[in-house]
Amino acid sequence: MTTVNVKKTSYNWRVVDIVVAALIAIAGGVIFWAWSQGAALVSIPMNATYPPLTGLIAGGWMIPAVLGMLIIRKPGAALFCETVAATGELIMGSQYGTTVLISGVLQGLGAELIFAAFRYKKFNLPTALLAGAGAGLFCGLNDSFLPWGWNIAYEAVDKLAYITFTSISGAIIAGALSWVATRGLAKTGVLSSFASRKAASEPVFS
Repeated sequence: MTTVNVKKTSYNWRVVDIVVAALIAIAGGVIFWAWSQGAALVSIPMNATYPPLTGLIAGGWMIPAVLGMLIIRKPGAALFCETVAATGELIMGSQYGTTVLISGVLQGLGAELIFAAFRYKKFNLPTALLAGAGAGLFCGLNDSFLPWGWNIAYEAVDKLAYITFTSISGAIIAGALSWVATRGLAKTGVLSSFASRKAASEPVFS
């Protein structure tokens, strides 16, 4: 009788996982801060044209959640990276105040739930797009319905438009770009210690 050894995926966090996730989050915090400065300028013409259009630039604030999970590939990575990144932005001085931390938690959760739905086994392009869209959805809901939401006074149709735009932005900017970035990093060999080390050769859609 032949015994087949099946190697199980370990979801226990190692020191290297924590360190890299923290680095992604710290870099994300800097991106958040810079993105906020640029968004303040870009949003002016958008607001003048149709305010909900500002949702199209929201995806930049969701990159750490998707990128962190695509690299670390362990439960909690999306939530951890996004929350720590938001904390970093808050420390650097966010124009949005403490609400940026709440936004970070919710956006990280939105991405985390998508990866959890696939039992942390799917990291292809469709999953990355869905994770980005999930983060965008939670971003839109936060901004539109919670007490501190900056567009809570929008009419229902405008809220729906804004949420749609944040979801699209999350899918494209956070989802697609993070997936491309992960494949690029894998090609350099810097992900050799992670399950994502073969990301560059993994199937795009399966």
